[in-house]
Amino acid sequence: MMTVQSKGPRSRYAPFYDCPEPMRDFLSYLLTIRNLSPRTVDGYYLDLRTFFRFLKQYRSGRIDLESLQQVSIEDLTIQDIASVRLSDTYAFLNFCYESLGNQSNARARKVSALSSFYQYLNTKTTMLPDNPLKSLDRPATKKGLPRYLSLEESKKLLDIADLSQNPDHLRNYCILTLFLNCGMRLSELIGLNRTDVREEDRTLRLLGKGNKERIVYLNEACLDAIRRYQQDCDRPDRKLRRRDDALFISAKSGKRLSARRVEQIIGDCLREAGLDGKGYTPHKLRHTAATLMYQYGQVDVRILKEILGHANLGTTEIYTHVSNRQLEYAADHSPLSGLRSSSEEDKSGE
Repeated sequence: MMTVQSKGPRSRYAPFYDCPEPMRDFLSYLLTIRNLSPRTVDGYYLDLRTFFRFLKQYRSGRIDLESLQQVSIEDLTIQDIASVRLSDTYAFLNFCYESLGNQSNARARKVSALSSFYQYLNTKTTMLPDNPLKSLDRPATKKGLPRYLSLEESKKLLDIADLSQNPDHLRNYCILTLFLNCGMRLSELIGLNRTDVREEDRTLRLLGKGNKERIVYLNEACLDAIRRYQQDCDRPDRKLRRRDDALFISAKSGKRLSARRVEQIIGDCLREAGLDGKGYTPHKLRHTAATLMYQYGQVDVRILKEILGHANLGTTEIYTHVSNRQLEYAADHSPLSGLRSSSEEDKSGE
């Protein structure tokens, strides 16, 4: 019989309390040795927890979606973890598709979590002499083109935010300006401190994935937006410690904006501009910045890679496939583009 246990939300001071020890060790390894972001590690935690909860129910002979979230996995031993077979993972992926509605990208992410966990146990510890999932393949994923705002939509969004009656419109306008000009990630934006802005040399320090720092240059639009926001921002009258020195703060609490709050701000701005309902998100603004830089600024893809903080050039090269202006230019400048059918010319002369 499966063990059922109900617990409250995870405490930030006791992370991953509901995991078996090998899984806790793995997640701590990702945080402290691999230096992955807490948000990324949390994704691994959720995917692995879902798998082992499923595994308990699957082996008991009854899958119950409603009670799945209450299944405890704390009592799993290394023997239980080692007993997993490829057939178990295939059943899990089918369950994710049929019952959870996971598409190929979500299922591929779960496979990555499982593969990384078992590889860690096999190569970084002595707990697992053999890796039962070494032959596990990732589901084929669709590589679609990134969704992005057009230049006209971007200008409209900025204009609406700048002229908004919202008391925080200067902050919101500054957020949009940085997203659309610098192509930063949401996590990078909310992590900004005032000390990261260096007006004297027009640079901004970003802390990207894996705690990798990079410097991006600020154009006049960004510098002006930051200045206006800083002058308008009413900060708490107390000595700020570095960790409290957030660039973007809540007007009410004075605390650093959360990722969720920024998503709400972007959603409100899109709605005011009549651009809601099109699937635009903060990450789509990052795609927009990259696409506009490539299409209109003729930015070399290798330079774009450094601006976006991509680890591999292949990740950046997707933006070389979305430049409709360049495709249109190429079509119009074909040496045969001006030729017309002789029969059509005869008809026009009649």
